[in-house]
This record gives sequence, structure tokens and C-alpha cells, in this order.
Amino acid sequence: MGTHRVMRQDDNGNRFLVAKGLDPAEARRMAAEFEARGHKQMYWVEEDGAAVGPESADGSVRNA
Repeated sequence: MGTHRVMRQDDNGNRFLVAKGLDPAEARRMAAEFEARGHKQMYWVEEDGAAVGPESADGSVRNA
């Protein structure tokens, strides 16, 4: 299994890299921590080098 990154999408649809090179569990934990703060931004986990769709911190796919 490869490394993962945490991504963020703001209110305007702009996507940003938050962190990369994380193991999957750490990436999910980080995304969940940011989402729990209650900001309007959306956070999800992707495998590094892969262009997959947004996922919630628990790994379920979210609609972007």
C-alpha cells in the first residue's frame, strides 16, 4: 500500500494539498480532525499519485 495525501476544497471549488506522504490511517485521522473543526471546507484522502474523487474522513465517497 502506498502513501496518501489530504486534500481540501474551499467554498469556491478550489482544491489544495494539505499534507502528503502519510500512511492511510494517519491521512484519514488528519482529514477527520480538520472536518471536525466545523469549517465550510471539505477534506478528503487520496492515494499519492492517484487522481481519485473526494472522500470523507471515514473513506466514503463524497459528492464534490
